[in-house]
Amino acid sequence: MRVAITLGLSIVFLGQACAEHSVDAPPPQHAPPLATVAPAAENATLLVTTEATPFARVALQAPSNAAATGAASVVIDRDQPQQVITHFGGAFNEQGWDALSVLTPADRDAVLRALFDGEVGLGFDYCRLPIGASDYALDRYTLDESAADYSMAHFSIERDERRLIPYVKAAQRVRPDLKLWASAWTPPTWMKSPARFDGGSFKDDPATYSAYALYLARFVEAYAAQGIPISMLVPQNEPTELTHYPSCDWKPAQYVTFLRDHAGPLFEQRGLHTELFLGTINRADWDVPSVLRDAGAARYISGVALQWGGIAHAGEVRALRPELPLMQSETECGNNHWQPGFDPEHAHNDFSYAAHTWQKFREFFNAGAASYMLWNMVLDEQGKNIDSERRWPQNSAIVVDRASRSVVYTPMFWATKHFSRLIARGAHLVASRSSYEDQIAFLNPDGTLVVELMNASDNVRSLDVSAGGRSRAVTLPARSFATLLIPPG
Repeated sequence: MRVAITLGLSIVFLGQACAEHSVDAPPPQHAPPLATVAPAAENATLLVTTEATPFARVALQAPSNAAATGAASVVIDRDQPQQVITHFGGAFNEQGWDALSVLTPADRDAVLRALFDGEVGLGFDYCRLPIGASDYALDRYTLDESAADYSMAHFSIERDERRLIPYVKAAQRVRPDLKLWASAWTPPTWMKSPARFDGGSFKDDPATYSAYALYLARFVEAYAAQGIPISMLVPQNEPTELTHYPSCDWKPAQYVTFLRDHAGPLFEQRGLHTELFLGTINRADWDVPSVLRDAGAARYISGVALQWGGIAHAGEVRALRPELPLMQSETECGNNHWQPGFDPEHAHNDFSYAAHTWQKFREFFNAGAASYMLWNMVLDEQGKNIDSERRWPQNSAIVVDRASRSVVYTPMFWATKHFSRLIARGAHLVASRSSYEDQIAFLNPDGTLVVELMNASDNVRSLDVSAGGRSRAVTLPARSFATLLIPPG
């Protein structure tokens, strides 16, 4: 399923073609725009990605009797709409732009179109920025390492002007309406105990809370001056996960104090319209309800960002604050060093990882998420972070090979495209019933039903998809992703 684009801009599909035709593989720089995929007025459209050919339109079979053929039945109910789907995106990081910098301008533009163009690409519309270093910075830094600089006299985004801001501006040229949100992996080290980038705890004192609130406000203001408005901000990535890369421990009570008494009031005072989310919570044992139950903090919380094991909180968030949007804020990166099969030199970027990501789309949307974020959009062929104990290679949607200066669109890119390209913003998740697990359905604002399907097995699978009293027979090749687009009516 890998698609490589070389400097000559030829598109190479690795494997035997098995579908009618590819709808829109990432185009060469000068290719004409491709029409938005939509179902025909009378007939449904089936798009299939296999390891041979990605995102190809294939013929639907005649309606079948599911019981007679042994096909699993998937029944879609358009009349049970659930949450609205608002955004898809990924994360900007220094290493991504550094990898893209080895490409020619034309090849780099093609990658950016593949990510942000809504007609031919993933159509990402809401993306994440780190505040200071993430684990995919080139090295460790914050925006104010001058000790005890409570007034932020030495605050500066000069470092970001080298890589992060050019990355964002390049994306904005493709998608001018791109929205941004941001989170910190670590506050300035002098705000922590002990004072270091990796690990440590946020200091529990009023002067530090106030300084950090000012630090975040200055970040929002500095980026706005660059023409990059920050729509939403999360104070801390994974607040209980202490790692060998930038990280910081926050107790739930500290989050309450910070949001209620410092960040919320200061943002109001400075006239900032940036929303504050509770997040990014990645573990089930961090007490989310205690933060949401505090009335003072709650008035400043506009949503909740969950990732990894944080999905365990989705039900209680919806019960406590059903009006708050849920964001899946970082898809799992794969090649986990605590699991069998870890490769210390390269991320796998294979179908198995893509299938795992597809399942995470399904799980988080079924749990109530309104938006879904990838982690790294682009990395080089090694994909290693800056962990000081082991440089952990992680998966990404797109891989740039530095030596050959070529681009690989990984299986996860195509799995994501089935969701982000075809589910319109403003769509609703709708109810579906089936013994077949790997299916989920959405209703676009124009009435098109979008049925996402996956076959992770090594055998062909037959399904019978029913909606509005009409059945359609679908054959899923082995190890494939598919989307069935059913027109209104």
